[in-house]
Amino acid sequence: MKDVVLGRYKVTGPEPYQKLRHSLKICNNLQQTGAKKTIDSMAVLCYTDVTANGNANITEPSLTTRVTMSDVARQAGVSLMTVSRVINHKGDVNPETRKRILKVIKELGYRPSAIARSLATQETRTIGLVIPDVSNPFFADITRGIEQLAYAEGYHVFLCNTEEDPGRELTLIQSLEEKWVDGLILCSSRLDESVLTDLLARLPAVVLINRLMHNGDYGSIQSVRVDDESGASIAVSHLIRSGARRIGFLAGPPASFSGQGRKTGYFNTMDAAGFTVNPGWVVNCQPTVEGGHQATLKLLEQHTELEALYCYNDLVAVGALQACKELKRRIPDDLMVVGNDDIPLAALVSPTLTTCRVPRRDLGALAVKALLDRLKDCPDDCQQIVLQPELVVRQSAP
Repeated sequence: MKDVVLGRYKVTGPEPYQKLRHSLKICNNLQQTGAKKTIDSMAVLCYTDVTANGNANITEPSLTTRVTMSDVARQAGVSLMTVSRVINHKGDVNPETRKRILKVIKELGYRPSAIARSLATQETRTIGLVIPDVSNPFFADITRGIEQLAYAEGYHVFLCNTEEDPGRELTLIQSLEEKWVDGLILCSSRLDESVLTDLLARLPAVVLINRLMHNGDYGSIQSVRVDDESGASIAVSHLIRSGARRIGFLAGPPASFSGQGRKTGYFNTMDAAGFTVNPGWVVNCQPTVEGGHQATLKLLEQHTELEALYCYNDLVAVGALQACKELKRRIPDDLMVVGNDDIPLAALVSPTLTTCRVPRRDLGALAVKALLDRLKDCPDDCQQIVLQPELVVRQSAP
């Protein structure tokens, strides 16, 4: 056998260089555990603890295969069917036999194969969740609402982060499809509708959060969303009542369905109030603090006449507050700022942020409930759930 030395540890086995990365993934706690036995399904490997004086303490070879139901049956002296009945809590099994099987299961460290179970039941008890930005508190709260209810119902969630990249989003959805997830929750998708349509047609059950499909007959695709147009109208109306007439809009990503709804609400409200909007007052930006910061610097440099800003989300609004501080624009005396979402940060910044509160965890919980209804053959005309935002008035726009 060839040896590969890693610090004070030596890895021995066939083709060690080819197997080293795989082995270390499985044994990522090797440096903490020293020379403990380790399971590697790819090769028989010995882990050698090389002491300071150069002596080598070689462990016994690791196991080559995982414990199977057959191993349990053989050790317990029963049939595979009996072991299966005990594991699945089905059928009549003699109490003493059940006790003996459970003891063997514990001794061998047997764990049922999720893959085998899914082949038999045609379900994996897994849900795919795709979100644009895992670091955004808005999506973190939605994720928590999803995970809590899913776990309570016996499902596990595969969380995928797209980094606001439609190409990455497409790849992640395809990967979840290959993993046979029972259903998919797609949050604030940035994909073009034609691409999204083809993807959704191949998945067993889908719920969209803050996204609608406009073309074709998509009544069977459940959605849970916020009334973004109404939220924008509430925010802009508040700014108008507070005396603002020249109101800018930091509109977020161009591909955002929520951003498009808020833009519609912004224009409709300004028009209803009899105010003409300068097209230069509306700019897209990344939905982050830095995105809001840079967009505000540029917007206020070009349009010093602006009296207020309505922002795509609270992160963008916080960036706007930072930019105003740098430009020595006093909030709210020189410029009022309103955000959207009411994440915890909104109440912590100075000045505190006026915003539209969105029931984020409710969005997640309702999406899971809708998905589970779909998996239980809910009728094709499942209702579309729309939640209403609520204005929260604070210091940035009293």
